[in-house]
Amino acid sequence: MLETVQCFFAGLTQIFTLTTFSLMLLGIAIGFAVGILPGLGGPTAMALMLPFVVKMTPVEAFAFLLGMACVVNTTGDITSVLFGIPGEPTTAATIVDGHPMAKKGQAGRALGAVLMAALIGSIFGAFMLAMAVPIVRPIVLSFGSPEFFMLSLLGITFVASLSGSDVIKGLLSGGLGLFVATVGLDPVSGIQRFTFNQTFLWDGIGLVPITIGFFAIPEIIDLAVTGSSIAGGRTGELGGVMEGVRDVFRHIFLVLRCAAIGTFCAIIPGMGGATTQWLSYAHAVQSSPDKERFGKGAIEGVLGPGASNNSTLGGSLITTISFGIPASVFMAILMGAFIMHGVVPGPDMLRPESKGGHLGLTYSFVWITVISNLITVGMIFLFLKQLVKVTYVRGSLLIPFILMLIYLGAFAEKNAFPDLILVLVFGALGWVLEKLKWPRPPLILGLVLGGLAESRLFLSMGNYGISWIWRPTVLLLIAVTLFGALYPVIKTRMQKRKLRMAEAAEGRAVTVKPKTKVNKWPAIFALGLVFVLALALWQSRNFNVRAGLFPWAIGFPLLALALAQFARELSGKAGGRPLGRPAEDEEPEIPPDVVSRRTAGMFGWIVSYLVAIWLLGFPIGGTLCSFIQLKFGSKEKWLITILLTAGLWAFVYLLFERALHVPFPDGYLFELLGWVE
Repeated sequence: MLETVQCFFAGLTQIFTLTTFSLMLLGIAIGFAVGILPGLGGPTAMALMLPFVVKMTPVEAFAFLLGMACVVNTTGDITSVLFGIPGEPTTAATIVDGHPMAKKGQAGRALGAVLMAALIGSIFGAFMLAMAVPIVRPIVLSFGSPEFFMLSLLGITFVASLSGSDVIKGLLSGGLGLFVATVGLDPVSGIQRFTFNQTFLWDGIGLVPITIGFFAIPEIIDLAVTGSSIAGGRTGELGGVMEGVRDVFRHIFLVLRCAAIGTFCAIIPGMGGATTQWLSYAHAVQSSPDKERFGKGAIEGVLGPGASNNSTLGGSLITTISFGIPASVFMAILMGAFIMHGVVPGPDMLRPESKGGHLGLTYSFVWITVISNLITVGMIFLFLKQLVKVTYVRGSLLIPFILMLIYLGAFAEKNAFPDLILVLVFGALGWVLEKLKWPRPPLILGLVLGGLAESRLFLSMGNYGISWIWRPTVLLLIAVTLFGALYPVIKTRMQKRKLRMAEAAEGRAVTVKPKTKVNKWPAIFALGLVFVLALALWQSRNFNVRAGLFPWAIGFPLLALALAQFARELSGKAGGRPLGRPAEDEEPEIPPDVVSRRTAGMFGWIVSYLVAIWLLGFPIGGTLCSFIQLKFGSKEKWLITILLTAGLWAFVYLLFERALHVPFPDGYLFELLGWVE
């Protein structure tokens, strides 16, 4: 117990070194910008920053990344209230009552309430993390390889279940992530697996290129398609902030209950802020005696989601640190930082440093969360009006910088140009998955968990044979996994059955859903998935047992699911819609032909940046392409174009090449001309 207390305060002292505290402030500043700008997701920003923490110490890296993660939801609430646009998907519930308050001229009250509720929620979640460590430790230490393997599958299943009634898509996405994780040399036998004789794939496919491609590329395409500023519209007066703060303490028990909902639900993998915000909002509605006020500007409808969103980080960290299972996309990317620094989540994170563990580092997460949120809320209160002006920056001015940052982040992980190609490939795949309504987070979680799941499966088979399946804890986890996969489907069918019974009881004609017209693109994609999986399994026929155990264990069930999904698409039961075409109940704001043209144009620019960097190198090729896009693509004025291009060149050349000594390639054209050695 004494060692635990010492580690608790040691975690605090680690933060207040000059370098660590400065990096935490830098992370907070980035989180400010990311949260307040709709379209720039928190996971995207963390993925972009991941390569730059390689040379930091573990506490410096996590101070930087957690400082960023802690403030994204808080600043995302600003645009949700002022513009009715969620700065983050996890702040969407704040819009329901926050934006109506802004329309009534109560924007200041709504912002004061949500910011103070966010601060209390974050502190609650952080100290729940601190209190959970002694409780979770004996549970974790009692787990063996079979349990950790099942926990990996459990995490992916719970994330996949968030796909609603279409769980097959979620399971396929998570399984694909596990399968992609097998690319590279087998760690024991050294056999090449799915490398296509490309040496850069021997180390596997990195987390950074896939994550950047999956999240950044679709978002930047959507930004280009809108063809306007990131945020716009009128705002009310920003008075009454202190009235909102007082509202928090008038409803303090509601705030604490919603913070508890956020923390404890987030412990379950996949139940992040995007889910808990609506659970908390539903609780705020249900616990109110006057439910008619909600949706029209009820302050409780702002307090509930605000407290819940920021408490989820503590709950997610409990699962990630204790079991090595990332409970959200944020945590999946953070797991990448763990791996890069050689820190293994699990029992070691719960042991004091004197016993070879990292308990002091674990407790530093608690203090980083608390201090980051205190600084963030204080700064927002001081500079609220100035921060809001950032949302009026035109998207055309941001796109060149985001594109360069995408390619810089992908290159910086391994200093390998082929990673830029991976960004393009997985960016296109991420865009297709988004348009076809396939979930992307399970694939990222599968990629992160792939190495852990494979090693645990191999150890389980080696130590226990097939009998590990009959261990009581494993059977319990299998039951929970099946429940997570089947519950959404069963729930949907029960709701449909109740609706039909109610219609029959009232004497109304039972609604018969017309047969859905088969959409060719989802069916083609499912068929392509079947073909790729079949080809991969055929290629794996020459693997030995060690190299083939995990690909076979994952691949054959995946192939069966892909065939089932293809059959569902052909029968019209899978829903979905064709690429680039809105649903029938949606009013398209932009004509489909304009959407298609702008999407193709943005893809052209993305490829152009890659070609320019390949031919001329990062400083010249990237800067030149940015200049052309700003001046001739976006039709910006000469002064703005020159200033932004000069700033981008300074950012790439002076900061990355000269200051950080990133070894950028010279450019293939210069090599052909013999201008470089």
